[in-house]
Amino acid sequence: MANLLKMANVQSILLLHAQGWTQRRIARELEIDRETVRKYVRQQLCGAKPANVPTGSEPSKPATLPVVPAPDPKPANLPIGEIAESAASKPAIAPIGATSRAGPRSKCEPHREVILAKMQEGLTAQRIYQDLGGAEAGLGYDSVRRFLRRLGCGRTLPFRRTECQAGEEAQVDFGAGARVQTPEGRWRKTNVFRIVLSHSRKAYSEACFTQTTEDFLHCLENAFTHFGGVPQKVVIDNLKAAVAHPDWFDPEITPKVQSFCQHYGTVILPTKPYMPRHKGKVEAGIKYVKNNALKGRAFARLAEQNEHLALWERTVADTRIHGTTKQQVGKVFAEVERAVLRPLPLERFACFEEGQRKVNRDGHIEVAKAYYSAPPEYLGRTVWVRWDARLVRIFNSKWEQIALHVRHEKGRFSTQGEHLHPHKINGLERGADYLLSRVELIGSQTSQWAQAMLHARGIAGTRVLQGLRGRRFYEA
Repeated sequence: MANLLKMANVQSILLLHAQGWTQRRIARELEIDRETVRKYVRQQLCGAKPANVPTGSEPSKPATLPVVPAPDPKPANLPIGEIAESAASKPAIAPIGATSRAGPRSKCEPHREVILAKMQEGLTAQRIYQDLGGAEAGLGYDSVRRFLRRLGCGRTLPFRRTECQAGEEAQVDFGAGARVQTPEGRWRKTNVFRIVLSHSRKAYSEACFTQTTEDFLHCLENAFTHFGGVPQKVVIDNLKAAVAHPDWFDPEITPKVQSFCQHYGTVILPTKPYMPRHKGKVEAGIKYVKNNALKGRAFARLAEQNEHLALWERTVADTRIHGTTKQQVGKVFAEVERAVLRPLPLERFACFEEGQRKVNRDGHIEVAKAYYSAPPEYLGRTVWVRWDARLVRIFNSKWEQIALHVRHEKGRFSTQGEHLHPHKINGLERGADYLLSRVELIGSQTSQWAQAMLHARGIAGTRVLQGLRGRRFYEA
């Protein structure tokens, strides 16, 4: 029982703590262990009663206490009974359990109003520290942070949950899919595309090997067909297949994706960079399909994985009671959201390839190893090109079509006459009739001679006509 304190010491600990003494100071003054002081203080705060003195122990003697600062000072050496009576007659400075601690006043206190105003502006602790003058004003960065925590600045605001109307929004993301075995027997990684309608949580999943623009649009188009309609907007992250330049205020969507949206009457809205919670519904949906549908599975073919995903969506994902909406996903979609989706267009989006090309010095661009002319004013400039199996279309930076060609084989040139500058068309290309018309301007006799010479020499005479015309104008 040697580890039990006498009641006089226990009461002294509680009294000194009530008057604002720190546990370290109490332990030092009473010459006892600080952990022991902490134990009895905790017992008092929790409402537990201190242990009773065992029967047969020596009667406790009054403890001798140091001078305690109080509004009505008493002699230093007081019996424990008088201390208790004095404590009962006047309230303690700090009640038991109060968080106030004895210590120096914060150097930030004189700047309280300024700090509060800057907190309302949303400034960080570092910025407030700098605006107050920092070390030159006698302040420390850590003291500013502690003062802000006391003012409640350190409390984080809760996330705001947003819900959408039926047919208003869908969220899209890619995640890691299950492995697929190639015909050579090697395993290949896949990506799983998932789109979630924000109102009903109805979803569509599809596995693919890559995340190109064509893969993204193909999966998105299949999802619209599966839903039987199109949502008003599609929220995506800043994947390179759809976003050429990420920007929260004015993102640059790739031209092919823009054309896809125009075809289906929807809008692509990328989230803020590095802000995945802006599409939290599909973030949770990706985890759901990875952990529930695909975890621990592997497939022999990509088509086999997609068949499994379609069956899982229909029999598991659609029939579940969603944790947030507390309703069955498939039922809400069928009864509420399907009817308000925008109608599908009559035809699917035309499949084509696109890219940027620079107009060469000869006025042509290269597409699939064939060459197509562009207007002369675009020489040396970059243009956009779209091509399919039949046609090649050339656009300027404003997406205005500037040329249209029929698709040619490799190595062939397609040159349109209006794309040739007049100064680059020689007389031989224009033909003999054009040269004779120009020679007539010299005089009637010269014209008669030129016709007779051309009749006598044939095709070889066209060069004579060109030389005659050029020399005549040069001498003039």
